[in-house]
Amino acid sequence: MSAPEHRASASLAEPRPLTPGALPGPLPAPGAVPDLWSLRILAYDAPDAPDALALLDPAERRRHSAFRRAEDRVRYLVAHAALRGLAGAYLRQEPASVRFGREDCPLCPEPHGRPSLPGSGLHFSLSHSADLVMFAFGATPVGVDVEILPSPSQVDEVAQVLHPREQRELAALQGDDPARAAAFGRCWCRKEAYLKGTGTGLAVPLGDTYVGAGERPGDVPGWRIADVRAPEGYAAALAYVT
Repeated sequence: MSAPEHRASASLAEPRPLTPGALPGPLPAPGAVPDLWSLRILAYDAPDAPDALALLDPAERRRHSAFRRAEDRVRYLVAHAALRGLAGAYLRQEPASVRFGREDCPLCPEPHGRPSLPGSGLHFSLSHSADLVMFAFGATPVGVDVEILPSPSQVDEVAQVLHPREQRELAALQGDDPARAAAFGRCWCRKEAYLKGTGTGLAVPLGDTYVGAGERPGDVPGWRIADVRAPEGYAAALAYVT
């Protein structure tokens, strides 16, 4: 299957549905919009469980077995088997032979930074929420995040840790207005995608960087942030080095 014809715009990225047999095209050039893929856990025709488990390395299998709930094990298995399938296709390797690692943390000397494919030049990010999984692959550092839209009480609880400008943008919307939940979802996903891309994750204060809760993402030097088209009830965003 050829590469998708449509590349995401700066303001709205379009993921490509991942179906069995779908193959990526050439990796986007450095600074270009990364490739985005999405799948729905319940709709995806996953491999038989023993075959999918065989793709995972020992650490992944231990993590899979540690989940108490069957639905969490299924979600992890499908997402990580699919990740290996995509990474293997980009690298022209068998999925089971793909070796994952961790980059150094930007905040300390320990190797618990952004997940990596050592020595490959390929950057990736994975995110899942409920039934939806998204993947991003690029030639520069990248982060992707997807979330179910929150309830009004969840917005109230978490909004206070955001950037002051983002707090004001949310405060301008009514508490039970669906637009407020959508605005918070945009803001949170933009922020998580950016922090995943930098490798710091949530170890840094969420109010330090302005990404915005409005229709268009805020400007972050050296990075481009884009909202991602997601099914109803979800928000998603992408961040990558330009």
